[in-house]
Amino acid sequence: MAKGDKKKAKGDKPKAKKGKSKKAAKVAAAPAKAPLKVSPLAPAAFPDLPTIEGVRFAAGEAGVRYKNRTDVMLAHVAAGSTIAGVFTRSATRSAAVLDCQAKLAALPDAPAKGFAIVVNSGNANTFTGKRGQSDVNLISQAAAKAVGVPVGHVFTASTGVIGEPLPASKITDVLPVMADALSGDHPETVARAIMTTDTFPKGATAEVEIDGLPVRIMGFAKGSGMIAPDMATMLGYIFTDAAVAQPALQAMLSAATRQSFNAVTVDSDTSTSDSVMLAATGTAGNTPVITARSAGGRAFAAGLLAVMQDLALQIVRDGEGATKLVEVRVTGARTARDADKVARSIANSPLVKTAIAGEDPNWGRIVMAVGKSGASADRDLLTISFGDIVVAEKGWVAEGYSEDAGAAYMKKSELVIAVDLGLGGGKATVWTCDLTHAYIDINADYRS
Repeated sequence: MAKGDKKKAKGDKPKAKKGKSKKAAKVAAAPAKAPLKVSPLAPAAFPDLPTIEGVRFAAGEAGVRYKNRTDVMLAHVAAGSTIAGVFTRSATRSAAVLDCQAKLAALPDAPAKGFAIVVNSGNANTFTGKRGQSDVNLISQAAAKAVGVPVGHVFTASTGVIGEPLPASKITDVLPVMADALSGDHPETVARAIMTTDTFPKGATAEVEIDGLPVRIMGFAKGSGMIAPDMATMLGYIFTDAAVAQPALQAMLSAATRQSFNAVTVDSDTSTSDSVMLAATGTAGNTPVITARSAGGRAFAAGLLAVMQDLALQIVRDGEGATKLVEVRVTGARTARDADKVARSIANSPLVKTAIAGEDPNWGRIVMAVGKSGASADRDLLTISFGDIVVAEKGWVAEGYSEDAGAAYMKKSELVIAVDLGLGGGKATVWTCDLTHAYIDINADYRS
């Protein structure tokens, strides 16, 4: 057909509707792809998570983006519970994140009338203008009606592609059916429903004692790529039967986040949709915890941190294309902030991460990452180790270090890179993974 010819050739497809590109139409109808190969660092099985009295779950298949798989989670938390949350501080955070933050700020301190949590995968509902909030409102209203809680007590989250309108009606249509199917026995099912490029569902549990009573904590999360502190492309939902006052619940969740989800990085990219929520039903019967400094508060905080660190490390184990889990330990910094700068500089360096992927003990790249971090450092005081192997010290390669020993260590699937700056008492730990060609394959093909 000649350029400028406006006649439609025989067999031409109808034009896409105004405002929608052919690419957008294709993306919206994308079928489920073959599951990604499960990460070699994955746990042997999903853990046996305990039932938390006062919490029920359901998973549904709405077809938001994928076909033939569940993609919506619904959780109902009973009346009398308290709830807390932490979220990304991205300047372009999603409509759901903004809505959750506003609702949490408006909640009274007293135990409320129950809560609902709705999460969809396949679409992030981010950078979608005023329609984004309108879609959050529609979902919140439908969930509130389905489970019988106030609209202001419905918290939503969306994860997936950015910049595409969320087909909210697909979600609202399945919520009544999901509400009828609510049960306390399906944590793995709902953990799978919120996955995107994850290769396995992530769950963790802990039990502590408060007032001589057993208290259960369990949670699940999703996350694999676009993972960096503050927080990441990750969603986490944690539930406990402990009785905890809301201010204490929020304080302990925020503190544990700093040592768990905010201490991992896959690719240094912070998402628009990060959300972690913690709900406490109070059904264990303990005297309500009102401060983290009490005996009960310390016990609960320890159990909560154990669950959150477990989930955070599973996210790194499922880093897109990852074959190695790497713990970066920094000690001897002038301040804890300097230690954190150095740890993140190492953990986020593509040169370091690709060397690890190639099992190359190229410790010069560690030196480079320390130097560019912006933290105080002195060449002649620096010590670098791979596990128990001292690689470099006193401004030079360590006496007795052999390249063969370093290369043999790099073949392990779990590695420790330790750096001591020799300047003070500051320390930090960050977890990361290697960077392989599979990361490129996954992300280059994400929307197609």
